Amino acid sequence: MTGWLRSFVLDPRTERAIIALIIVNAVILGLETSETVMASYGPLLQAIDRGILAIFVVEIVARIVVFRLAFFRDPWNVFDFLVVGIALVPATGPFSVLRALRILRVLRLITRVPSLRRVVGGLLTALPGMASVGALLCLLFYVFSVMSTKLFGAQFPEWFGTIGASAYSLFQIMTLESWSMGIVRPVMEAFPYAWAFFVPFIMVTTFAVLNLFIGIVVNAMQAEQEKVVTEGRASERDMIREETAPLVEELKALRSEIASLRQRIE
Repeated sequence: MTGWLRSFVLDPRTERAIIALIIVNAVILGLETSETVMASYGPLLQAIDRGILAIFVVEIVARIVVFRLAFFRDPWNVFDFLVVGIALVPATGPFSVLRALRILRVLRLITRVPSLRRVVGGLLTALPGMASVGALLCLLFYVFSVMSTKLFGAQFPEWFGTIGASAYSLFQIMTLESWSMGIVRPVMEAFPYAWAFFVPFIMVTTFAVLNLFIGIVVNAMQAEQEKVVTEGRASERDMIREETAPLVEELKALRSEIASLRQRIE
């Protein structure tokens, strides 16, 4: 029984069917946000949603039966378990907010598609480096926020009256969203040399520090890809070793037989 269940769980066709159901479930959850669609097909959509959820539960239970405690050692399996478990909590009363969390089931695609898993793995690998760059960015923001509050706060209290307002304005400038006509040029009308403050800020944050984020993520993605390639080559070597092991044993047996025949002839 367990052997049949294992073959069913590990069957690529089962994997493709689950992926298709996740996509269908995502479409249904999106349609449920439309009042017009729900007025016409609400009961049908809800019935299909419950049916798909039941299939997800059966699939999770089957994987737990097959892999037992090893199921919970894989973080992707734990993620699947939590996402499906949240959907089983009654979304009524104080738990009504969980109704919006049903869309998290769509994230199961990450656990099913290897390329998406590699992307997420690369991002997780990049987190320590991104945290360092984020700390540097926060330090720069604090320095420039204090400077801009002292320089422009009296004349433009809405943008630079406090450190918090200055930080928000500088964040808008860093994203290059209406930074010139919206903030910098009005400030330059009162302070003609304000460009000497804003241009270095943009150069340091937008073109330097933010590109560090991109570099860290790219390096992490490359390392993750190399890891996958290395693991693939190792698995291929193991497979070749397993396939050639019987041949090696037969060759050893033939050598021993040839050696014994030579001894008899001599």
